[in-house]
Amino acid sequence: MSQAAAGSEFYEASERLYVSVLSEFRAVAARIVGHAEASGTAVYPMQNLIVGGVSALLYTLTGGLLALRLSKEGTGWSALKPALLTIAVAAIVLHSTLLYQAILVPEGMNLGLFNALSLAALLGAMWLVISSMVEPVENLGIALLPIAAVTIVLALLFPSEHVVPHTQPGLESHILLSIMAYSLLALAAAQAVLLAIQNRHLHNRQPGGFIKSLPPLVTMEALLFQMIGGGFALLSLALISGFVFLDDIFAQHMVHKTVLSIAAWAVFGILLVGRWRYGWRGRTAIRWTLSGFTALVLAYFGTKVVLELILNR
Repeated sequence: MSQAAAGSEFYEASERLYVSVLSEFRAVAARIVGHAEASGTAVYPMQNLIVGGVSALLYTLTGGLLALRLSKEGTGWSALKPALLTIAVAAIVLHSTLLYQAILVPEGMNLGLFNALSLAALLGAMWLVISSMVEPVENLGIALLPIAAVTIVLALLFPSEHVVPHTQPGLESHILLSIMAYSLLALAAAQAVLLAIQNRHLHNRQPGGFIKSLPPLVTMEALLFQMIGGGFALLSLALISGFVFLDDIFAQHMVHKTVLSIAAWAVFGILLVGRWRYGWRGRTAIRWTLSGFTALVLAYFGTKVVLELILNR
Protein backbone atom coordinates (compact mmCIF):
# COMPACT_ATOMS: atom_id res chain seq x y z
CA MET A 1 0.00 0.00 0.00
CA SER A 2 1.33 3.44 -0.94
CA GLN A 3 1.82 6.11 1.70
CA ALA A 4 -0.86 8.26 0.05
CA ALA A 5 -3.38 5.41 0.16
CA ALA A 6 -2.43 4.68 3.76
CA GLY A 7 -2.92 8.34 4.62
CA SER A 8 -6.38 8.33 3.04
CA GLU A 9 -7.33 5.16 4.93
CA PHE A 10 -5.91 6.67 8.13
CA TYR A 11 -8.12 9.75 7.87
CA GLU A 12 -11.21 7.68 7.05
CA ALA A 13 -10.57 5.43 10.04
CA SER A 14 -9.91 8.50 12.21
CA GLU A 15 -13.24 10.01 11.19
CA ARG A 16 -15.18 6.83 11.97
CA LEU A 17 -13.46 6.40 15.30
CA TYR A 18 -13.96 10.08 16.12
CA VAL A 19 -17.72 9.87 15.52
CA SER A 20 -17.96 6.75 17.66
CA VAL A 21 -15.94 8.21 20.53
CA LEU A 22 -17.79 11.55 20.34
CA SER A 23 -21.09 9.73 20.75
CA GLU A 24 -19.75 7.97 23.84
CA PHE A 25 -18.42 11.28 25.19
CA ARG A 26 -21.83 12.92 24.91
CA ALA A 27 -23.38 10.03 26.81
CA VAL A 28 -20.71 10.25 29.54
CA ALA A 29 -21.12 14.04 29.81
CA ALA A 30 -24.84 13.58 30.31
CA ARG A 31 -24.14 11.04 33.05
CA ILE A 32 -21.72 13.43 34.77
CA VAL A 33 -24.30 16.21 34.87
CA GLY A 34 -27.04 13.81 35.95
CA HIS A 35 -24.85 12.33 38.69
CA ALA A 36 -24.00 15.78 40.03
CA GLU A 37 -27.63 16.91 40.02
CA ALA A 38 -28.82 13.70 41.71
CA SER A 39 -26.17 13.85 44.43
CA GLY A 40 -26.49 17.58 44.99
CA THR A 41 -22.80 18.20 44.31
CA ALA A 42 -21.51 21.09 42.26
CA VAL A 43 -21.24 20.51 38.54
CA TYR A 44 -17.88 21.30 36.97
CA PRO A 45 -17.88 24.46 34.82
CA MET A 46 -18.88 23.66 31.25
CA GLN A 47 -15.42 24.74 30.09
CA ASN A 48 -13.83 22.01 32.23
CA LEU A 49 -16.27 19.42 30.93
CA ILE A 50 -15.44 20.38 27.36
CA VAL A 51 -11.67 20.42 27.92
CA GLY A 52 -11.75 17.12 29.80
CA GLY A 53 -14.10 15.54 27.29
CA VAL A 54 -12.03 16.52 24.26
CA SER A 55 -8.86 15.32 25.97
CA ALA A 56 -10.47 11.95 26.78
CA LEU A 57 -11.74 11.75 23.22
CA LEU A 58 -8.28 12.40 21.76
CA TYR A 59 -6.64 9.86 24.08
CA THR A 60 -9.17 7.21 23.04
CA LEU A 61 -8.82 8.16 19.39
CA THR A 62 -5.03 7.84 19.54
CA GLY A 63 -5.20 4.49 21.32
CA GLY A 64 -7.66 3.16 18.73
CA LEU A 65 -5.58 4.38 15.80
CA LEU A 66 -2.43 2.89 17.30
CA ALA A 67 -4.24 -0.46 17.48
CA LEU A 68 -5.30 -0.12 13.84
CA ARG A 69 -1.75 0.82 12.87
CA LEU A 70 -0.38 -2.22 14.67
CA SER A 71 -2.85 -4.51 12.86
CA LYS A 72 -1.75 -3.03 9.51
CA GLU A 73 2.00 -3.22 10.17
CA GLY A 74 3.98 -3.45 6.96
CA THR A 75 1.70 -1.05 5.10
CA GLY A 76 1.96 2.72 4.73
CA TRP A 77 0.40 3.14 8.19
CA SER A 78 3.87 2.70 9.72
CA ALA A 79 4.81 6.19 8.50
CA LEU A 80 1.91 7.79 10.40
CA LYS A 81 3.58 7.65 13.84
CA PRO A 82 4.24 11.46 13.91
CA ALA A 83 0.55 12.18 13.25
CA LEU A 84 -0.54 9.87 16.07
CA LEU A 85 1.94 11.39 18.51
CA THR A 86 0.66 14.86 17.55
CA ILE A 87 -2.89 13.84 18.51
CA ALA A 88 -1.55 12.46 21.80
CA VAL A 89 0.30 15.73 22.51
CA ALA A 90 -2.95 17.67 21.96
CA ALA A 91 -4.69 15.39 24.47
CA ILE A 92 -1.85 15.92 26.97
CA VAL A 93 -2.05 19.71 26.65
CA LEU A 94 -5.80 19.69 27.32
CA HIS A 95 -5.40 17.19 30.17
CA SER A 96 -2.71 19.41 31.72
CA THR A 97 -5.00 22.44 31.48
CA LEU A 98 -7.80 20.55 33.23
CA LEU A 99 -5.59 19.28 36.05
CA TYR A 100 -3.94 22.67 36.53
CA GLN A 101 -7.34 24.09 37.40
CA ALA A 102 -8.42 21.07 39.47
CA ILE A 103 -5.23 20.53 41.50
CA LEU A 104 -3.84 24.03 42.09
CA VAL A 105 -6.34 25.58 44.49
CA PRO A 106 -5.80 28.68 46.67
CA GLU A 107 -5.24 26.55 49.79
CA GLY A 108 -2.58 24.32 48.19
CA MET A 109 -2.65 21.23 45.97
CA ASN A 110 -5.83 19.17 45.76
CA LEU A 111 -4.46 15.63 45.37
CA GLY A 112 -7.62 13.69 46.09
CA LEU A 113 -7.79 10.10 44.87
CA PHE A 114 -9.05 10.72 41.34
CA ASN A 115 -7.01 13.89 40.82
CA ALA A 116 -3.90 11.94 41.82
CA LEU A 117 -4.89 9.04 39.57
CA SER A 118 -5.46 11.42 36.65
CA LEU A 119 -2.13 13.16 37.32
CA ALA A 120 -0.33 9.80 37.27
CA ALA A 121 -2.02 8.99 33.95
CA LEU A 122 -1.02 12.39 32.55
CA LEU A 123 2.62 11.88 33.52
CA GLY A 124 2.48 8.36 32.08
CA ALA A 125 1.20 9.76 28.77
CA MET A 126 4.00 12.34 28.80
CA TRP A 127 6.65 9.68 29.47
CA LEU A 128 5.16 7.60 26.66
CA VAL A 129 5.16 10.37 24.04
CA ILE A 130 8.67 11.54 24.94
CA SER A 131 10.02 7.97 24.89
CA SER A 132 8.25 7.24 21.60
CA MET A 133 10.20 10.02 19.92
CA VAL A 134 13.43 8.07 20.37
CA GLU A 135 12.36 4.47 21.06
CA PRO A 136 9.71 2.13 19.53
CA VAL A 137 7.38 2.11 22.55
CA GLU A 138 4.35 3.92 21.11
CA ASN A 139 2.28 0.70 21.02
CA LEU A 140 2.03 0.85 24.83
CA GLY A 141 -0.40 3.70 24.18
CA ILE A 142 -2.98 1.19 22.93
CA ALA A 143 -3.74 0.39 26.57
CA LEU A 144 -2.35 3.37 28.48
CA LEU A 145 -3.99 6.24 26.58
CA PRO A 146 -7.57 4.95 26.95
CA ILE A 147 -6.81 4.42 30.65
CA ALA A 148 -5.81 8.10 30.83
CA ALA A 149 -9.19 8.94 29.26
CA VAL A 150 -10.95 6.89 31.95
CA THR A 151 -9.11 8.74 34.75
CA ILE A 152 -10.35 12.05 33.33
CA VAL A 153 -13.94 10.81 33.38
CA LEU A 154 -13.53 9.50 36.95
CA ALA A 155 -12.09 12.84 38.12
CA LEU A 156 -15.07 14.67 36.58
CA LEU A 157 -17.63 12.18 37.89
CA PHE A 158 -16.27 11.89 41.42
CA PRO A 159 -14.51 15.12 42.47
CA SER A 160 -12.63 14.54 45.73
CA GLU A 161 -10.62 16.79 48.01
CA HIS A 162 -7.38 16.12 49.81
CA VAL A 163 -5.57 19.45 49.95
CA VAL A 164 -1.86 19.59 50.72
CA PRO A 165 -1.24 23.14 52.06
CA HIS A 166 1.35 25.39 50.41
CA THR A 167 2.94 25.64 53.87
CA GLN A 168 4.25 22.08 53.36
CA PRO A 169 6.38 22.32 50.19
CA GLY A 170 8.44 19.32 51.25
CA LEU A 171 5.31 17.17 51.39
CA GLU A 172 4.22 18.46 47.98
CA SER A 173 7.61 17.47 46.55
CA HIS A 174 7.36 14.02 48.13
CA ILE A 175 3.91 13.41 46.64
CA LEU A 176 4.89 14.62 43.17
CA LEU A 177 8.03 12.46 43.16
CA SER A 178 5.91 9.48 44.22
CA ILE A 179 3.43 10.05 41.39
CA MET A 180 6.25 10.52 38.86
CA ALA A 181 7.83 7.24 39.98
CA TYR A 182 4.47 5.47 39.81
CA SER A 183 3.73 6.74 36.29
CA LEU A 184 7.11 5.64 34.89
CA LEU A 185 6.95 2.25 36.58
CA ALA A 186 3.40 1.85 35.21
CA LEU A 187 4.94 2.14 31.74
CA ALA A 188 7.47 -0.51 32.76
CA ALA A 189 4.65 -2.80 33.92
CA ALA A 190 2.83 -2.34 30.60
CA GLN A 191 6.09 -3.08 28.77
CA ALA A 192 6.51 -6.22 30.90
CA VAL A 193 3.01 -7.43 29.96
CA LEU A 194 3.74 -6.85 26.26
CA LEU A 195 7.09 -8.61 26.66
CA ALA A 196 5.34 -11.57 28.32
CA ILE A 197 2.93 -11.87 25.38
CA GLN A 198 5.79 -11.64 22.88
CA ASN A 199 7.89 -14.14 24.83
CA ARG A 200 5.02 -16.65 25.00
CA HIS A 201 4.28 -16.43 21.28
CA LEU A 202 7.93 -16.87 20.35
CA HIS A 203 8.39 -19.85 22.68
CA ASN A 204 5.26 -21.45 21.19
CA ARG A 205 6.69 -20.77 17.73
CA GLN A 206 3.76 -18.52 16.85
CA PRO A 207 5.47 -15.24 15.85
CA GLY A 208 2.61 -14.18 13.59
CA GLY A 209 0.03 -11.42 13.97
CA PHE A 210 1.06 -8.22 15.71
CA ILE A 211 4.00 -10.00 17.40
CA LYS A 212 6.07 -9.82 14.22
CA SER A 213 5.71 -6.02 14.21
CA LEU A 214 7.27 -5.64 17.68
CA PRO A 215 10.99 -4.92 18.15
CA PRO A 216 13.27 -7.91 18.92
CA LEU A 217 13.15 -9.38 22.43
CA VAL A 218 16.58 -7.97 23.27
CA THR A 219 15.38 -4.45 22.40
CA MET A 220 12.12 -4.91 24.33
CA GLU A 221 14.04 -6.04 27.42
CA ALA A 222 16.51 -3.17 27.15
CA LEU A 223 13.60 -0.71 27.01
CA LEU A 224 12.02 -2.39 30.03
CA PHE A 225 15.14 -1.97 32.15
CA GLN A 226 15.58 1.64 31.05
CA MET A 227 12.09 2.37 32.38
CA ILE A 228 12.73 0.45 35.59
CA GLY A 229 16.03 2.26 36.14
CA GLY A 230 14.39 5.69 35.79
CA GLY A 231 11.43 4.69 37.95
CA PHE A 232 13.70 3.24 40.63
CA ALA A 233 15.69 6.48 40.80
CA LEU A 234 12.49 8.53 41.22
CA LEU A 235 11.12 6.11 43.80
CA SER A 236 14.37 6.37 45.75
CA LEU A 237 14.06 10.17 45.79
CA ALA A 238 10.42 9.89 46.85
CA LEU A 239 11.30 7.64 49.80
CA ILE A 240 14.19 9.88 50.87
CA SER A 241 11.96 12.97 50.73
CA GLY A 242 9.35 11.10 52.78
CA PHE A 243 11.83 10.33 55.55
CA VAL A 244 13.07 13.94 55.49
CA PHE A 245 9.82 15.90 55.28
CA LEU A 246 7.18 13.72 56.97
CA ASP A 247 6.97 13.97 60.74
CA ASP A 248 6.36 10.26 61.27
CA ILE A 249 6.49 8.16 58.13
CA PHE A 250 5.55 5.08 60.19
CA ALA A 251 2.45 6.66 61.76
CA GLN A 252 -0.59 4.39 61.94
CA HIS A 253 -2.30 5.84 58.86
CA MET A 254 0.99 5.81 56.90
CA VAL A 255 2.63 2.53 57.90
CA HIS A 256 1.01 0.38 55.19
CA LYS A 257 1.96 2.85 52.46
CA THR A 258 5.52 3.13 53.78
CA VAL A 259 6.09 -0.62 54.15
CA LEU A 260 4.64 -1.43 50.72
CA SER A 261 6.62 1.39 49.08
CA ILE A 262 9.85 0.11 50.63
CA ALA A 263 8.92 -3.42 49.52
CA ALA A 264 8.38 -2.20 45.94
CA TRP A 265 11.68 -0.31 46.06
CA ALA A 266 13.45 -3.46 47.28
CA VAL A 267 11.89 -5.59 44.53
CA PHE A 268 12.96 -3.20 41.77
CA GLY A 269 16.39 -2.78 43.35
CA ILE A 270 16.96 -6.55 43.51
CA LEU A 271 15.77 -6.86 39.90
CA LEU A 272 18.27 -4.24 38.71
CA VAL A 273 21.10 -5.91 40.63
CA GLY A 274 20.04 -9.29 39.24
CA ARG A 275 20.09 -7.90 35.73
CA TRP A 276 23.53 -6.33 36.24
CA ARG A 277 25.11 -9.21 38.16
CA TYR A 278 23.39 -12.32 36.79
CA GLY A 279 21.85 -11.16 33.51
CA TRP A 280 18.24 -11.72 34.59
CA ARG A 281 15.82 -11.49 31.69
CA GLY A 282 12.66 -13.00 30.23
CA ARG A 283 10.13 -14.47 32.64
CA THR A 284 12.24 -13.66 35.70
CA ALA A 285 12.34 -9.96 34.80
CA ILE A 286 8.62 -9.94 33.98
CA ARG A 287 7.61 -11.55 37.30
CA TRP A 288 9.76 -9.21 39.39
CA THR A 289 8.53 -6.15 37.49
CA LEU A 290 4.84 -6.99 37.92
CA SER A 291 5.36 -7.93 41.58
CA GLY A 292 7.08 -4.62 42.32
CA PHE A 293 4.40 -2.62 40.49
CA THR A 294 1.61 -4.46 42.32
CA ALA A 295 3.18 -3.49 45.66
CA LEU A 296 3.45 0.11 44.46
CA VAL A 297 -0.21 0.24 43.38
CA LEU A 298 -1.29 -1.07 46.78
CA ALA A 299 1.06 1.36 48.54
CA TYR A 300 -0.25 4.52 46.93
CA PHE A 301 -3.68 4.12 45.42
CA GLY A 302 -4.73 1.21 47.63
CA THR A 303 -3.97 3.34 50.68
CA LYS A 304 -5.78 6.36 49.22
CA VAL A 305 -8.88 4.27 48.46
CA VAL A 306 -9.03 3.07 52.06
CA LEU A 307 -8.33 6.46 53.63
CA GLU A 308 -10.48 8.65 51.36
CA LEU A 309 -13.33 6.45 50.17
CA ILE A 310 -13.75 4.07 53.10
CA LEU A 311 -12.51 5.98 56.16
CA ASN A 312 -13.27 9.48 54.73
CA ARG A 313 -9.97 10.95 55.95
